[in-house]
Amino acid sequence: MTVTRRSPVTRRHVLRGGLAFAGIVAGTAVLGEQAARAAGPSAAAFRTPGHTHAMGAVRASQTLVYPEAWKVRPFPLSAVKLGKSVFTRALDQHLVLFRAYPVDKILAVYRRNAGLATAGATPPGGWEEYGPAPDAQRWGPREYKRGQNTGGAGGLLRGHYGGHFLSGVSMAYAATGETALLDKVNAIVDGLEECRAALAAQEFDGAPRYSHPGFLSAYGEWQFSALEEYAPYGEIWAPYYTLHKILAGLLDAHALAGNAKALELAEGIGHWVLSRLSRCTQAQLDRMWGSYIAGEYGGMNEVLVELYWRSADPLKQEFLDAADRFTLRSLVDACAAGTDILNGKHANQHIPQFPGYLKLAAETGDRHFIDATRGMYDMVVPGRMYAHGGTGEGELWGPAGSVAGDIGPRNAESCAAYNMLKVASGLFFDEPDARYMDYFERTVLNHILGGRRNRESTTGPENLYMFPVHPGARKEYGNGNIGTCCGGTGLESHVKYQEGIYFRSADQSELYVNLYLASTLVWEETGLELRQESSYPEGETSTLTIVTAPSGPLDVHLRVPGWSTGVEITVNGEPADAEIAPGSYATISRTWAAGDVIAVRIPLRLRPEATPDRADIQALMYGPVVLTAVSSSTNYLKVSLADHLGLDGTVTRGVAKRDGNVFAIGDLSFEPAYAGRDVAYHMYFQRQEPTVSFAGRDSGVANPRRDETTLLDEIWAQAPFADRSAFLEAVAAVSADYVSSGLLTTRSRQKILLAAGRAPMES
Repeated sequence: MTVTRRSPVTRRHVLRGGLAFAGIVAGTAVLGEQAARAAGPSAAAFRTPGHTHAMGAVRASQTLVYPEAWKVRPFPLSAVKLGKSVFTRALDQHLVLFRAYPVDKILAVYRRNAGLATAGATPPGGWEEYGPAPDAQRWGPREYKRGQNTGGAGGLLRGHYGGHFLSGVSMAYAATGETALLDKVNAIVDGLEECRAALAAQEFDGAPRYSHPGFLSAYGEWQFSALEEYAPYGEIWAPYYTLHKILAGLLDAHALAGNAKALELAEGIGHWVLSRLSRCTQAQLDRMWGSYIAGEYGGMNEVLVELYWRSADPLKQEFLDAADRFTLRSLVDACAAGTDILNGKHANQHIPQFPGYLKLAAETGDRHFIDATRGMYDMVVPGRMYAHGGTGEGELWGPAGSVAGDIGPRNAESCAAYNMLKVASGLFFDEPDARYMDYFERTVLNHILGGRRNRESTTGPENLYMFPVHPGARKEYGNGNIGTCCGGTGLESHVKYQEGIYFRSADQSELYVNLYLASTLVWEETGLELRQESSYPEGETSTLTIVTAPSGPLDVHLRVPGWSTGVEITVNGEPADAEIAPGSYATISRTWAAGDVIAVRIPLRLRPEATPDRADIQALMYGPVVLTAVSSSTNYLKVSLADHLGLDGTVTRGVAKRDGNVFAIGDLSFEPAYAGRDVAYHMYFQRQEPTVSFAGRDSGVANPRRDETTLLDEIWAQAPFADRSAFLEAVAAVSADYVSSGLLTTRSRQKILLAAGRAPMES
């Protein structure tokens, strides 16, 4: 490793007497609105940052750990500052929440469980609640007998949201340097240390209540021992999932805020984990990790490898040994072999395992884990991926290659998108393939940014749970998703948008520009300061200026999106000496000087994107942006686009573009999925061209179909056309093939050729 020191049910619900999540989101339009309005009036007081540390001092306090095996590495959050962009509204709104939110509310569930006073605070709410029997649920493993918990799963995930909050506020401090945020990080860690000491002092029958002094949780150890006896979801609720969030929060507090005490607490948890799992047989572990939701463990393997890298503990090998015990061998082996067994599996139970497998591979050299992760990724992208990058219906994966066929009432859990981004970037660190960052851009722009409601709140993350894609859908903002899993990941997502903009090679000689967002990069090791000015994806050109030159030659790799055509790159006003190919990186190698300017122009065009299993079910894209039609209809909108297509195959005719990437096509208004508005929308429409028509010239001939495509589909699949002649040649060839197949008469073909010849298709 390298250490850098710087300055069966289809949705989660609570069983037997608990509150179903469906009930939480059912009141989206009523309860959620009321809760948000109640939180609104005081938000203005928290819009302005207080005292800040210089970012150089923030970086100096951090400890970042990267494995030697990674060819590419991220920059610290403190090295990249966002400029004005479509992302800053969500960042600014989220900083209001972190500045306002009381530490005592985060610590309430931990303190109550440890028998400490809660300072009058109540828990955040939702799933982060005390539950029906919090005092009884302090049980240790010797106290609990299977079936003893009769109160249902309500409250049994408590502590997970606090872990996310600790991660999020640590990230927010790293991004801003605000000392009040650092104070909150330190206060939470101090509170957790106090709770752990209180837990270690508890006794049952004259002996320590808990099996190891490193144990730290917001409920007793009994959930873990019950899982080892295969207790189902409802009696317990994913205890290792919650533990992962706590561990991740502590590690982020150490890495990003320089809190050494957080690392000590994490080490204690790591030793406790091995003390439990070392007593389990392999068959027992396999059954536990395959258990629906009860065995969901988030990214325990990931944080344990990270802990191994960070720790100086003489017994730190225990952390790596514990990480390996979270391997779900049946899933790893199948994905590595390319055997798709994902159908029916809980998507976000399994996606978070794979960043851990990548880190295990980086540490151990076992490429089987990388093969498995790449195999899983390829099974999801694009074959189970909706237009905005999300996956799953009712939290479960559907059949391979089924996107239109898996559109249901509750698609695309926010947590799944959050974790697929980690998978994509982790694969890129091993092999810098542009397709991973194409997915990253699509998902962070549309799903993650669009998942943050455009509204301030001092009480909750305003992050959606599901980002559904069915006709007339509403985003599951609910009550702001306070306390839910997606509310938890939402605490992190909106304060780390800068994490994917730039990457660097392990030897510090190469810079990857992945996202064209206004930002400033300070790369201390090379002396480079780079300023990117851009209104992308609302404008086409990004300008990257070398403010301070690097100390030596530097290769700059500029991502050319896979969906793009006609990308232009200049250096100091002259065409760049670089190969520019969609789905790759254009590389500029030179010794840079202060004042050098790289300009990247990526033409943004409207284009339809069909689902892989139904050519007629399509989404409308504008560059990387998913556009959603504003409509409360619950049936697919029937949309004809053939008359709107130009020679390049993009939608150019009869379109009105307004500010903010809002488009009017006919009677429909399309707005970007990232807007964060709470309105009914259609992400997909049904393509319907009843007759063969080009640019308003209707042949009067019914549009013939074969298999899943029509004649018009097959013509436009050949776009872009070099010129008008190439377009007419395609019409002639495809129509002739339909005649030979008996699907079109010669007379009808002549009418089609005449309409194409008269169509005003400009070269």
